[in-house]
Amino acid sequence: MHDAVVRRFRELAPSGVDLCSLRVVESRVESLSLRRGVLEPPTIATESGAMVTVHAGGGLGYAATTDLSSAGLRAAVDRAREWAEGTGESALFDTRALPPSTQTGEWATPTRRRWADVTVADRLDWLRSTVAALPTDERIVHHAVALNSIRSRSRWVTTHGGDVAQELHVLSPDLTVVAHADGESQTRSTAGRGLSRQGGWELLDEVDGPRRMARYADEALALLAAPNCPTGKMSVLLAPDQMVLQIHESIGHPLELDRILGDERNYAGTTFVKPEMFGRYQYGSELLNVVFDPSEPTELATYGWDDDGTPAERQHLIRDGLLVRPLGGALSQRRAGLPGVANSRACSWNRPPIDRMANLDLVPGDKSLEELIAGIEDGVWMQTNTSWSIDDRRDKFQFGCELGRRIVNGEVVGLVKNPNYRGRSASFWRNLVAVGDRSTFEVGGSPFCGKGEPNQVVRVGHASPVCLFSDIAVRKALSMALDRKVLVEIGYGAAGRPTCNVIPAPAIYNSPNTDCLAQDVEG
Repeated sequence: MHDAVVRRFRELAPSGVDLCSLRVVESRVESLSLRRGVLEPPTIATESGAMVTVHAGGGLGYAATTDLSSAGLRAAVDRAREWAEGTGESALFDTRALPPSTQTGEWATPTRRRWADVTVADRLDWLRSTVAALPTDERIVHHAVALNSIRSRSRWVTTHGGDVAQELHVLSPDLTVVAHADGESQTRSTAGRGLSRQGGWELLDEVDGPRRMARYADEALALLAAPNCPTGKMSVLLAPDQMVLQIHESIGHPLELDRILGDERNYAGTTFVKPEMFGRYQYGSELLNVVFDPSEPTELATYGWDDDGTPAERQHLIRDGLLVRPLGGALSQRRAGLPGVANSRACSWNRPPIDRMANLDLVPGDKSLEELIAGIEDGVWMQTNTSWSIDDRRDKFQFGCELGRRIVNGEVVGLVKNPNYRGRSASFWRNLVAVGDRSTFEVGGSPFCGKGEPNQVVRVGHASPVCLFSDIAVRKALSMALDRKVLVEIGYGAAGRPTCNVIPAPAIYNSPNTDCLAQDVEG
């Protein structure tokens, strides 16, 4: 893969520098969707390019290019070398302390039937059969189903003999159903491609689109008549698709080592975690075990090596509740003097790798779902994230879910709508009182994790069993009544004065081509 580009790079790689590397990437993204039964224009996006990295005189320089000819690569090498030599005296860290990686090998997503081998007719049949499972009910005012495919190929080589080729295949099914009645709406969905996995067409067998779509419709309709979530301190049972968000925001981001070192504070914020906490700080109860695990075959961020050539290996970040290791790649590890993991990752050919979450999983415990429910005297079982808010230290948070189930004296007594809970990362995980076994374990993730300047959006995997927390602050979310929701159009009139048109939100659902954000307003 990319043999010709690699050959050109090796011919012109500079002498007299500490290290020079090339990372060449090509990707293809395809999307196909039905919105309210109407086929939207299919999209295909392809791109390719290369990033050159130079270490020289203790400095570090990058340069990216889409010109993969000898002349284009030569120009990129010269620019990267110029930056490296110009930053050596003012660098925060002397890159000469980094041992050069000489890793070699190949890795590819295991697939049985690749997206490219599936006809467009078969893809459309899956979408249409999924929509056909919806019941006929005038209260279902919106529905959408989509398939998104990503194929990414990369090759990383260095002047010290490193040579790693990787090929990733991602499939993201996305389903949404909205029910509306009496001025109120309820949504059931996959929470923004929350079912994204690595693999081929075979992943859709597990998704079972028609059955899932029918269940989402039934649940959205039932939620219209359900009571609001109660308010008070109580037990909270979080389903795996909500644990994805909980792990991501209150463990993943706080443990990113570059953030701990202060690199992200002017953009993505800081963290309550300090370097001296590792090996000493009780992050959660003794039931909390969290691992960086790049070996789950279908998880979104499974790979063989990170983008700096570090081999990916399973490591505990939190063991028996004790904080033991941050999420930091080779450069951050040397800066902080702390061990890390192989998570130096770039979103594309035109971005340098930085510390990112990858596969961050919570290790299963020994409780069945039935045992978890039976142990709850007063609580709510929450599923599928719909809203989130967390401060810039990744500590205080408030999360909302699409669906709740009330549990009283060890029994599920019915649905509740608009469930919401809040807490602090620094103490929330100490309230973990039971962890589901492997039968409750599910693999999920997000294809949209943003960070860095310039911004990088990467795919992040999370897997978790069902988890039970005690003494959590619970309340109903803000009203979702559509008679209190509007679409606000902002424009400019005469003399540059701003104008504001308020459109009742039910009209949002009357056009299959409208994609907008409704917000609560008072008065």
